[in-house]
Amino acid sequence: MACWMNLGQQLKVNAVKYPHTVALKDRARSYTYPQVNSRVNRLAHSLLSLGLAKGDKVAVLLENSIEIVEIYLATAKTGLVIVPINFRLVGHEVQYIAENSDARAFVVHDQFADTVDGIRDRLPHIAADHYVVVGAPRDGYRGYEDFIRDGSADEPDVPVDAEDTWILIYTSGTTGKPKGVVRSHRSHIAFYLINAIDFGFNEHDVCLNVMPLCHINSTFFTFTFTYIGASVYIHPAQSFKADEILEIVEKEKISFISLIPTHYNLILNASETARRRDVSSVRKLLCSSAPVRRNMKLAIMEFFPGVQLYEGYGSTEAGIVTVLKPEDQMRKLGSIGYESLGTDFIKILDEEKQPVPDGQVGELYSRGPMLFDAYYKLPEKTAAAFAGQWFSAGDMARRDADGFYEIVDRKDNMIITGGEHVYPSEVEKVLGGHPDVFDVAVISEPDDKWGEMVVAVVIPKPDGRVSEEALKTWCRDKLAAYKRPKKVIFIESCDMPRTATGKILHRKLRDRFCR
Repeated sequence: MACWMNLGQQLKVNAVKYPHTVALKDRARSYTYPQVNSRVNRLAHSLLSLGLAKGDKVAVLLENSIEIVEIYLATAKTGLVIVPINFRLVGHEVQYIAENSDARAFVVHDQFADTVDGIRDRLPHIAADHYVVVGAPRDGYRGYEDFIRDGSADEPDVPVDAEDTWILIYTSGTTGKPKGVVRSHRSHIAFYLINAIDFGFNEHDVCLNVMPLCHINSTFFTFTFTYIGASVYIHPAQSFKADEILEIVEKEKISFISLIPTHYNLILNASETARRRDVSSVRKLLCSSAPVRRNMKLAIMEFFPGVQLYEGYGSTEAGIVTVLKPEDQMRKLGSIGYESLGTDFIKILDEEKQPVPDGQVGELYSRGPMLFDAYYKLPEKTAAAFAGQWFSAGDMARRDADGFYEIVDRKDNMIITGGEHVYPSEVEKVLGGHPDVFDVAVISEPDDKWGEMVVAVVIPKPDGRVSEEALKTWCRDKLAAYKRPKKVIFIESCDMPRTATGKILHRKLRDRFCR
């Protein structure tokens, strides 16, 4: 059987091949490949010393840091499964993921420890001594650096196969409950190799990681570079300051960054001092999560002279499905490109799962080696997402005569704000729980900074007394900040557009209020 080196196994090789290359760096620290391998081995042994065994889950609630990268690598070496949790979530949202995933250990940044302490008594499957804190010491937690020091620097003796599960990452569901996406080592190995070819990366590159490492984008692109022996600079993801990013680009000679349109907009509007930074080291840029308008593309390419701009379309489940390459940026505006290397020819299917002709809209299905295995504990939802071996993330698209694809709409009305995915039904459930709300629909409005913002269209109860501020306050401890409505519109019941069966027509609301 062919031997595919997973991320942890490749780290061992890179420690020998690239003894002087900086593997990971942040504002205060810099580790070569041998140093990272030693720290990861120690962490791996310490995790196993807790009694964890291959297949057990390790939940992490961390901002971008060298530590979260080390945990990804340590779980790869031991056959453990990492469960990255979005640090923007509130307590009950974190609790659901930790419970649903069957996590047996929890690693937390000190700044999020209060959130975890508020739910610890509802996580009986995690032993009291299986909590580890990164940062300041805290009662009831093992200190991360002490935890590492206690472990052996020897390579863990755990057989890990390419088909074994490595990541259980949660993505929002249309019912309001996130779905656990089961991803194997194989699917990630495929991504690293395919993208090293598709994008032309090599061991001399320096990647600036800005996107949150609790998202699939970062687990793909950050680890592509550690897999091929290149360097990664880790930047905290809680805030994006364009001036700071451009300073890092100049100082660290960054050659690749993956960003969303919001980030590019902030860079293009940076201070004059920042705009004078030397960014000539940047040779490739990726934009994902939302389309890029023509004027922004031109501005990006002017700001980063000589850069190759790529756009990617994909999902947590399918990986990168299409790539719009530099040579096609201006002649295929609005397109998401064509199939990435390794992706089979995409199918655009109608409601009867039959192919539609070029130029007509249907649901986009794909398959390839980056595809996930299943939704955790959700066999019915797994089956519903497939047509045979072909997977759909629920996006409606069309294919043109040249073989390029365009996303037309999101089937389930998903909102993308600042790169984060928001499903209206989850927000509607929270707002609908307010005692003075009769009915509510959540839609999106275009936003120059975030791409889209969340808008709530509310029907108050006849005798209710409710204001926009009251509803925003109601959501404050019930939803992550990016899910909360930025605007509330009040209407009469008769003004809510509905189908014959009573379903709200979100599209008509968008057409009316959010042009």
